[in-house]
Amino acid sequence: MSQPLRETRARPPAGLFLFSLSNRLIDMIPVVETKSASDDVASAFEDFARAFEAFKEANDTRLSEIETRLSGDVVTEEKLARIDGALDEAKRRLDRLALDRSRPPLGQGADAPRDPAQGEHKAAFHAYIRTGESGGLKRLEEKALSAGSGPDGGYLVPDAVEREVLRRLSAVSPIRAIASVRVISGGQYKRAFSASGPATGWVGETAARPQTASPALSELSFPAMELYAMPAATQTLLDDAVVDIDRWIAEEVEAAFAEQEGTAFVKGDGINKPKGFLAADTVEEEIWEWGRLGTVNTGGATFPASNPSDVLVDLVYALKSGYRQNAAFVMNRRTQSAIRRFKDSSGQYLWSPPAGLGQAATLMGFPVVEAEDMPDIAANQCAVAFGDFKRGYLIVDRAGMRVLRDPYSAKPYVLFYTTKRVGGGVQDYAAIKLLKFAA
Repeated sequence: MSQPLRETRARPPAGLFLFSLSNRLIDMIPVVETKSASDDVASAFEDFARAFEAFKEANDTRLSEIETRLSGDVVTEEKLARIDGALDEAKRRLDRLALDRSRPPLGQGADAPRDPAQGEHKAAFHAYIRTGESGGLKRLEEKALSAGSGPDGGYLVPDAVEREVLRRLSAVSPIRAIASVRVISGGQYKRAFSASGPATGWVGETAARPQTASPALSELSFPAMELYAMPAATQTLLDDAVVDIDRWIAEEVEAAFAEQEGTAFVKGDGINKPKGFLAADTVEEEIWEWGRLGTVNTGGATFPASNPSDVLVDLVYALKSGYRQNAAFVMNRRTQSAIRRFKDSSGQYLWSPPAGLGQAATLMGFPVVEAEDMPDIAANQCAVAFGDFKRGYLIVDRAGMRVLRDPYSAKPYVLFYTTKRVGGGVQDYAAIKLLKFAA
């Protein structure tokens, strides 16, 4: 329930979102306050839930006005848009708080090196990062520990740092969080598949067994492409013994890698980058065939004016039941904003806020993954994807992340050319369906 509202003309405290919840008053609802790391994240979740109640109240008012006047009031539409934007911002802040809370400190606990060789590698890597001294890493090379690749290609980071980078990417890269991930030792991963399977049939106990056709096998290939970031630091920062070098590297490359990966996994063309699922060939669901993703058309460039949620039901049931058990919706923030207003025949909202910290919002009971690289609602665009991405999309990570120290190119800064190799593509074309805004 919304708390009682009071008219106020005082300047609101920082960190509060302002929206109009009445045509006559400008009221103030606390959505998410700026919190320190020690604040209770649960209070931010409660604020988000109250904001969603305000959204439902405003949208119900809009729908009532449409029923009585055949059009919505301009003030009500503006009010709903402001609350909707604030709700999105509140969800992003809540996700950041939950993410920061879940990150373990590097160099402690499970990440602390237990193997003496790992400890030696970590110490040598720190010396290389801080001072450029590569002698320790070269000695490890000579001992055949495969710790480095020489000064031209950079040196491998410690295992703890690589694990932390991948862990962070799984949390902030939307498609990586729901897709299958496989670590490979070579530059390419290949797998055989059978689109049709062997012929089978029923026979009696003594009846003849006719020979069945052999399955037709094909091969899928997933090459690992090079992804790079180049964080910079001053030598003063590197000389500071208090600075956690492992954490600094992980935090610096996290955003750059996640942004590039997110774009490639959704719409990458496969040229020097992974191939996104939207880059796959498509065909209408009625004539679907292996090697293409099936599409469900909305009938126009937007959702239908009457019963717009019906196309979402069609999309859900275009997927076979075996895939629906672990399926999720993928869309961007603007598409989610439009769908958030839909109701079922009993008047219940189809979109529901997260049930707890670190959980996703749901649509018709299925998780909603927000991927900003998904296209907006427009003619001939596949703005919504639905499927079991764990079975439908594969990400391959080449083991090893390298860092090359460059103190010369951008003085007085030291550049760290950081590379990892990653690939991806659709591995099961029956596991993902697309909602296409077309006739």
